[in-house]
Amino acid sequence: MSTGSALPAAFHDAAALRALVGGPPLVSDWVTIDQPSVDRFAEATGDQQWIHVDPERAQRESPFGGAVAHGFLTLSLIPALLQRTVRIEQRMAVNYGLNRVRFTSPVLVGSQLRALFAVASVAEVDNAGVQVVWNVTVERQGDNRPVCIAEFITRHYF
Repeated sequence: MSTGSALPAAFHDAAALRALVGGPPLVSDWVTIDQPSVDRFAEATGDQQWIHVDPERAQRESPFGGAVAHGFLTLSLIPALLQRTVRIEQRMAVNYGLNRVRFTSPVLVGSQLRALFAVASVAEVDNAGVQVVWNVTVERQGDNRPVCIAEFITRHYF
């Protein structure tokens, strides 16, 4: 997978994150989904379904016209895309989970994806942390329909 090189937006404290609530989304650089990345994901997860790992058969037989990335591969890009989009100066952060996920369109190998991160809420949590709920939309370049929509939750400790 290849990525762009824009510098992430920097945030220094919980107040800076709160200021993002209801504002426009932060937008990641594009990443290209290539067959070696799909193959490595298949190997790591054990999901060797031919629509992912056999491009020739997928071109002949699948309704998508070629090999497609796993939905969970697309989902797994979200934390990395967030990290490349937002630099939060903190002691530590944790991925707290997801509330909702939908894979709304297939991701053909060779597609370029980016994520839009809109802050839905920021709430205080134990140990002087904040929990951020991000409304994430993953887009494929050249397509009006998103490929994934998720509500992603992170916790940040300053």
